[in-house]
Amino acid sequence: MSSQNVVHAPLSGGKLVIGTIAVSLAVFMNVLDTSIANVSIPSISGDLGVSSDQGTWVITSFAVANAISVPLTGWLTQRIGQVRLFLGSIILFVLASWLCGLAPTLPFLLAARVLQGAVAGPMIPLSQTLLLASYPREKAPMALSMWSMTTLIAPVAGPILGGWISDNISWPWIFYVNIPVGIGAAIATFAIFRDRDSAIRKAPIDTVGLALLVIWVGSLQVMLDKGKDLDWFNSTTIVVLALVAVISFAFFIVWELTAEHPVVDLSLFALRNFSGGTIALSVGYGLYFGNLVLLPLWLQTVIGYTATDAGLVMAPVGVFAVLLSPLTGKFLPRMDPRRIATAAFLVFALCFWMRSRYTTGVDTWSLTLPTLVQGIAMAGFFIPLVSITLSGLPGHRIPAASGLSNFVRIMCGGIGTSIFSTAWEHRSIVHHAQLVEQANSYNPVFANSMQQMGALGFSKEQTYGMYNSMATQQAAQLGVNDMFYISAGIFVALIALIWITRPERSGGGDSAAAASAAH
Repeated sequence: MSSQNVVHAPLSGGKLVIGTIAVSLAVFMNVLDTSIANVSIPSISGDLGVSSDQGTWVITSFAVANAISVPLTGWLTQRIGQVRLFLGSIILFVLASWLCGLAPTLPFLLAARVLQGAVAGPMIPLSQTLLLASYPREKAPMALSMWSMTTLIAPVAGPILGGWISDNISWPWIFYVNIPVGIGAAIATFAIFRDRDSAIRKAPIDTVGLALLVIWVGSLQVMLDKGKDLDWFNSTTIVVLALVAVISFAFFIVWELTAEHPVVDLSLFALRNFSGGTIALSVGYGLYFGNLVLLPLWLQTVIGYTATDAGLVMAPVGVFAVLLSPLTGKFLPRMDPRRIATAAFLVFALCFWMRSRYTTGVDTWSLTLPTLVQGIAMAGFFIPLVSITLSGLPGHRIPAASGLSNFVRIMCGGIGTSIFSTAWEHRSIVHHAQLVEQANSYNPVFANSMQQMGALGFSKEQTYGMYNSMATQQAAQLGVNDMFYISAGIFVALIALIWITRPERSGGGDSAAAASAAH
């Protein structure tokens, strides 16, 4: 029996509202967990008696398991069914969260985080699939707008909530908060969707493809997470991980393209809409996520903000994202989604250009304004691009397409974070060298400054030390400005990718062909 044969009528009234809330809660809980632990690593490390470097494996273990399981969504859906898989993911995620909170040692916590990451994988792609199938075709953009709000707000809320819980309660509660949310989502999901499962097809297990996927994704993810700490390719460990990732990735592609029952459907990349939409969405998300990590880091290390204050600076991003996302959903059926996505990318570019003009004396309003502007861009970012990516696909290919698209997006988020933190460090070193070059007796401005400091009673060593300290701060500032400026340029360049797509439009001018795909 094939999953193509199962067609469910859209939900309506209270069932539709409860179903949307259930799916959104599950997604919020999932996305929140990717960022909530970041600010709590010092507390976790101290409590479990391990170093901060070892503590970062709490993030890495989740990311690796999650990245491996996301692209398996399509294959798992065929064997288990959409609703059963989604419900099972929520229940196991709650269990894993409870185990994380109970963890008495680091190995126990890491094992629980691996379980948590693995079961979280299918949740986001299936949330898209279930939502699209629940709404009438013309309301699909509205469904995607509801979905996108949770995925946009959760990464911002995570560090704020994580910091507050660590400071005021204790770190296990960053995991315990998932339990009531998950139980509520599971009960509501069962009540609304239990009779709406897709048909099951016992496809053979592609063991070779699965093994290659685990090897290359695992190697790449550990390499990205540990590269900066181990000084990248100066480390034998990183070189070995890179070689393993590249070789196993090459074998994986060849195997999956020739296998009769591939574990990941790479043939989707032959479709113009899928490949253009996925790459534009994923690279854009990589830039957004890389900057989401970079901005609080810069605020804390260069500007002197606390973790909580840095988190609050990021908070206004949700204001326009929440207010405008429903409007995007409303107007998308009557507009070309490529136009909305182009406008979003231009606003992102404006936001990062504004940030590239920051100085070390930046005031709160200058920090807040681009963050508010970014919220406008985010409202038009996910919805049209997901709509383009899934445009024209038959219903039985949606889970695989959504899983693969989300996988590429998550991997680009990890790559963006690694590239940005490393590139910032590199640019700061270059700027520091240029600034220190000016520190010589032949430079009249420098010599005059040193004389004035000497007249105030500072020794030569003290004046040089103070100059070096100022140069370090200024170099870090110039380095972060470079990152923002480059981000603005890449967002403009990405617009070309949006326009290689040709989203299908149905009779009613419905640009969200993703909706028809869900039926």
